[in-house]
Order: sequence, then C-alpha cells, then structure tokens
Amino acid sequence: MRMQSFVLFTLTAALPSLLPPPCQRGAGGGGATATSCEPPNAAQSAVLYAALCLLAAGNGGTRYNMAALGADQFAGEGQPRRRRQGGGFFSCYFAFLYASYATGDTVLVYVQDGVSWALGFGVCVATTGLALAALLLGSRHYRRPVPKGSPFTAMARVAVAAARKATVDLGLRVQYYHGCNRDDAVPRADQAPSDRFRFLNRAAMVVAGETREEDGSVAKPWRLCTVQQVEDVKSVVRVLPLWSSGILVSVTVNAQVSLTVLQALTMDRAVGPSFAVPAASITVTVLAAFVLAAALFDRVAAPLCAAAGKLAITPLRRVGLGHALNVASMAVAALVERRRIGAARGRAAAAAAVVPMSVLWLVPQLALTGAEEALHLPGNTALFYGELPASLRGTATAMPPLFIAAGSYLSAEAVDAVRRGTTWLPDDLNASRLDCMYWTLAVLAAVNLGYFLLCATTYKYNNYGGDDGNVKAQTQTDDGSIAAAAAASEGRGGYSEMAARLLANLLVIGGTVLGRAAVQAYRQAIVNANKTGAAQEAINGIRRASKAMTEQEARQILGISEKSTWEEIVQKYDTMFERNAKNGSFYLQSKVHRAKECLEAVYQKPDVPS
Repeated sequence: MRMQSFVLFTLTAALPSLLPPPCQRGAGGGGATATSCEPPNAAQSAVLYAALCLLAAGNGGTRYNMAALGADQFAGEGQPRRRRQGGGFFSCYFAFLYASYATGDTVLVYVQDGVSWALGFGVCVATTGLALAALLLGSRHYRRPVPKGSPFTAMARVAVAAARKATVDLGLRVQYYHGCNRDDAVPRADQAPSDRFRFLNRAAMVVAGETREEDGSVAKPWRLCTVQQVEDVKSVVRVLPLWSSGILVSVTVNAQVSLTVLQALTMDRAVGPSFAVPAASITVTVLAAFVLAAALFDRVAAPLCAAAGKLAITPLRRVGLGHALNVASMAVAALVERRRIGAARGRAAAAAAVVPMSVLWLVPQLALTGAEEALHLPGNTALFYGELPASLRGTATAMPPLFIAAGSYLSAEAVDAVRRGTTWLPDDLNASRLDCMYWTLAVLAAVNLGYFLLCATTYKYNNYGGDDGNVKAQTQTDDGSIAAAAAASEGRGGYSEMAARLLANLLVIGGTVLGRAAVQAYRQAIVNANKTGAAQEAINGIRRASKAMTEQEARQILGISEKSTWEEIVQKYDTMFERNAKNGSFYLQSKVHRAKECLEAVYQKPDVPS
C-alpha cells in the first residue's frame, strides 16, 4: 500500500492531467490584484485522496507490525521471551526510524523544494521498493507465530460472560475452566485466576450445561471462557493506566514542537555568514537527539548498570526517566522563552521583527525532548510487548502510536483553548506570554509524572524478569512493591536507594553533556552575533540568506502581482500564515514567512510603490 501511494503521489506531481490548472491573476476592483484559481476536478481529487488513504493504511499496517515481527525473532514458540534482547531491538528499531525521519525532513525536502516534487516522490518509490524487496527476500527465514483468530473476540467473550454471570449463585465450591486441550481440562476448584479484577473471574467459572460431556469443550463460548483468556484480558486492563500516562506526554511534546517553530520564525536564524536555518527544520534537533540518546542509553548506561549487578533497567524505570526529562524540557523551554521575550521587548521589537537572539537557544529544550522520546517510546513499546498476551503482540507495539495520536489532537485543542481563553498567545509572538504556556505544560508534565509513579509502584509484572540478577521469577514489581522481590534485592530501603542513586547519576551525566553542548552553542552564537554586528546585521544576514528565493517565487507563493501594494502583501501574508497555523503546516508557514522577508527587502527600494 505504501508503494502504491507513493506511485500515485509521483503521478500527481509529474502528469499535468492530474494537476489543476495554474491560477490566473488579473486586475480586480479598486486597482487591487485578483487571483482566480480553478479547483481540481473529481478525478484529480480522487487520485490525491486515494494516495493519502493508501499511505495512512500502509503506515498503520506495516510500521509497528514490523516492530512486533522483529521482536518475535528473539523468541521461539513455547520458549520464554528474551525481554532484554527484545527491549534492545525496540531501541534500535526506533533509532533507525527517527534517523529516516530526519533524512526525510532534510534531504528529501530539499530535493522536492529545490529540484522537483516528482523526483522527491520518485525517491520515495525507490526506497519503499527496496524495503519491500528486502522483506520478501528474507521472509522464508522469519519466525512467524501461527494465527489463532482475533484476540479481540476472545476479550469480548470474557466481558460478556462475566456480565452474564454477575448474579449467578455458583455455590461454595467454584470450578474454573482451563480448556480441553490439556491433561487437566476437567474443571477444577484449584488453579483459580488471580485476585485482581475478580469480577472477570466469573467468566471462567463453570455452570452446568456450559461444557460438552464427551470431550469437555465449551458448549456456550459467550458464557464460558478459559482461565488463560481471563488473565489475558486482565493484563490488558492492568496496563491501561500506564498507557494513559503517555497521552499527556504527547500533548506537551506536540505543543512544544509547534510553538518552537513559531519562536524560530522570530529569532536570528543566521548560522555563519551565508546560511540561515529554516524555521521548520529546527525540529530536526529532536530527531537527532533521539538517535544519539537511544544509542548512549543502550550502549553505555544500560551495560554499566548491568555490569554493576545492583539495579536492572526495567521498562518502567526507562519510561519514568522519560517522564522526568519531559518535565525538564518544558521548564527549559519556559526559561528560554522568558529570555526571548525580554530581548524582544528590550529593543521594542515590532510585530514579526527579528529578535536579537540566536535560534540556537532553542536547541537544549529540543534535545531534552529527543532524549525523553528515546527513553519513553522504546520503553513503553517493550513494556506493552512483554506484558500483553502473545496474541496481542501486534496490538502492543501499536499502543504507543495510539497515545501519540490522541495527544496530537488534544494538543491542538489545548492551544486553541489557550488562545480563546487567555491573552498568552496573540498574533504578535513578541508581545505574547508564551513562557506562561510553557510553565503550564511543565506543571501538567509534573502532575503526570506523579500519576505515572503511582501507577508504576502498584504495578506487578507478568512476564518481565528472570535475567536481571536481583529480580526473581515473575513476582517482581517495579520499585520493590512486592516483599519477596524487595528481600531478594537487599530490602526495600536499599532497593529504593539504588534506584534514586541511578536516577541522580543519569540526570547529572545527561545534564553535564547537554550543558556543555549548550555552552558551546551559545558561545558560537555570540561569536556569530559579534561578527555580523548584533541585531541589525543579523536581520540583514537573514535577508541575504533569503535571496535564495527570487522575487518572482515570493510573489507566486503569496499570490500577488508586481502592482500589489505593501499593505496588500501584508494582508495576504497574515491570511496565509494564520491559515497554515490552524492546519499545522510548519513547512508552508516557513515558505510564506520567507516570501514576505524577500518582498520586504524589495519594497524598501525607493522605486517600488508602498
């Protein structure tokens, strides 16, 4: 599906018959310039939307199922899952995935913007074809579990059976059903399900007439389920609170990335004498930090902890560190924004004016966000993959994308609510109180961290453990909430002390590395600012860098003619910028802003009417 979608995208960019006619510009009333654009016909729209639907379906069907398929290669049928190797695989998988994102956001965007849209989509077709060929060539060597029907049907049966038996009197001696394919298929009073969510245990309690006398199989599948099916449903219910804590992380990250692009548009983006960083490209820092942090964690931090033999890096601990970095990232963003607003107001900067502050100030908060994602996303994926039943492995790897998607929608609604209910986010970002928005996100992230810690300390692993040295069997819980696990690791107090020491060491090491990188970045920014002559020269440097866009291209982007006045250009810019802000297209916002900068330099000439 992905390959088919990219083929359609390539055709829409290469074939004139699949493109709407070019916009026509003419004179309107009052001397203004009118632009007439003919909408695409039904066939053109159908091809474009078909490509989008195929791409969405292809991503949903392959991207995270591939993660489950790769992790399955580390465990055979009937063998214990090797959770340490599986967790390492997820880190490697997401590191390569984010590296591909960074390549697409830089190299591929450059090809499409500077060379040809058809060539850019053609590159996507070629790379997708190579990936498909590699998958097919190795398919006969893959370990693939045998399909056993839909797991969601079994979960629905458990819920229905438990509800139907809610008022049934089963007597003093309760018998539980374990299935008919085992030696102990006969209903027994022992081997009862776990005590948690005991209401669901009724689904496995045997009532007369629910089994066949000849072979002991289930006669009424929507009234009787096996103990294993009940435990599978419980495992899903138990991870839902941990899953829900990821939604607010996604809300804060998406809001931060969106607002950071707007900050970059107002800052000095000159790096060196002839290069300006595109505002939308600043978010590549998150992707680069993700890859670097994932490699450092798996190749340095985790092996050191394993060699010490004192403390295992469990999935919950990894996710918890990600939550802590999320709080730190929002706090750093608030401090940087407070400095940016001070610089803007200190020079009485006008609306849309460049603030005399380097865009490199935004790097630390984005680097912290990337490190947080490198801990949070693989950790959650490993947790869900390890704790959910084998029939739900594909669903387990898709659970993090679900809270990411939910957080994306909620972050857009949160920003809109702040714009409607407060004065923090006016159209002029230099007159805003964006720092208050970031502090609010930091408080929400801190509350969410407390919620996660509450869920984590009460959670008991089903399957993780056995090879950590100090974690015994399947009764261990994160942070020693079970007495037996705590005793095996030198007592509850020592266990918590080691966890706190590890957390402190990781934060100190990470803070030192990021601090040194930030100091070097700031020193370089100061050097660049001194070379270019502070604020005005920084503005001129950006204008010189924007000469890569010609005047004709700028007019085409804004849809104006050579006879348009500066007031018409500003009005057109405000309309297009606000429209793309609502739709979330940071790339188009950057193009519109660059077009205005280019024309602003042109209209300052004395021979151009204003």
